[in-house]
Amino acid sequence: MEQNESKKTIRIFAWSSFLNDLGSDIIYPIWPLFITSVLGANMAVLGFIDGLGEAIVSISQAVSGYVSDRTKKRKVFIWVGYLCGGLSRIGYSFSAVWQHLAVFKVLDRAGKIRGAPRDAIIADISTPENRGRNFGLLRAMDNLGAVCGIVISILFLNLLGYRTLFLLAAIPSLVSSFLIFSRIKERKAENIQAYKGISFRHLDNNFKLFLFLSSVFALGAFSYSFLLIYARECGFKVGFVPVLYLLFTLVAAVFSLPFGQLSDKIGRKPVLFLAYSFWALAALGFILFRGYTGVIIGFVLYGLHKAALDPVQKTFVSELAPSEYKASILGGFQMAIGLCALPASLIAGLLWDKVGLAAPFYLSFVLTIVSMCSLIFIKETK
Repeated sequence: MEQNESKKTIRIFAWSSFLNDLGSDIIYPIWPLFITSVLGANMAVLGFIDGLGEAIVSISQAVSGYVSDRTKKRKVFIWVGYLCGGLSRIGYSFSAVWQHLAVFKVLDRAGKIRGAPRDAIIADISTPENRGRNFGLLRAMDNLGAVCGIVISILFLNLLGYRTLFLLAAIPSLVSSFLIFSRIKERKAENIQAYKGISFRHLDNNFKLFLFLSSVFALGAFSYSFLLIYARECGFKVGFVPVLYLLFTLVAAVFSLPFGQLSDKIGRKPVLFLAYSFWALAALGFILFRGYTGVIIGFVLYGLHKAALDPVQKTFVSELAPSEYKASILGGFQMAIGLCALPASLIAGLLWDKVGLAAPFYLSFVLTIVSMCSLIFIKETK
């Protein structure tokens, strides 16, 4: 009975993620084009807004992880998080200048308070044998929803325009919020404690090293928006740029679950090494090749990178963290990584404007190699 309830919970989370990402990815393919072409912002502003959003993600996840452990409540953070996403998209549609957009970006990304509590529930109701699969399934549904959203964006942009699409994108997230509110049953948690303050000082050196290498990588992991603008600068027409976004998202959707299952069989570390390798090759390709074929291959490699990194990294962190602090550590880890996103995208934007469009990729490549070398010294617990 408990196993059936766990499967039901995973399914509801998976469909909620599908719907939310459907809404999100109606916006994401056209987001950098809207900011730079419609609102007239430069790349530094684009980097600032995207980086600010990711920094807010990190803070919101850390706070929600800490508070959900302390209060022993998970569900409320999840449905409220989806609600924030839906409301922010309504705000996007009425934004006249980029400063307005930044405010609603904060609300949108604050909706990520859902992340750590949801991941903690998934980790708790999973076994070591299926944990990677469950996180991979969630990521696969994320990406499948994203694919559907991108297709809608491509088909209806010219017909509806940016602002109407933003309004349309709010609906799936509002439905996700209702699904979680009405269908998820909160399990009574036992032996769940929180740190007195979000701190990693009680964790072993193995986890601290993993945090270090993940943070180093995150400093070079600038927003996907740069890839889309890069493609436009390489000669791709504006109408085709969302197709490239669809390409890497489709690749990520197809391979997320297999990479999660692979990590259950061979371990998390080899798959993470593979994830870093994919991005290193993509960055190198963007530096060396600016033809259509090279850019397309780069987007495929980026999709493989996202498919391997996202589910496996969360699984690895959940296994390295003490069970009684799981949501706190998942949230705290995301906070540390996300706080690197603001300088990462801002620096990338400044390098782009002042040095050249290849400069951010040089920096990212070097930092990725450092992370790969550091990963060699990480010990798996599984």
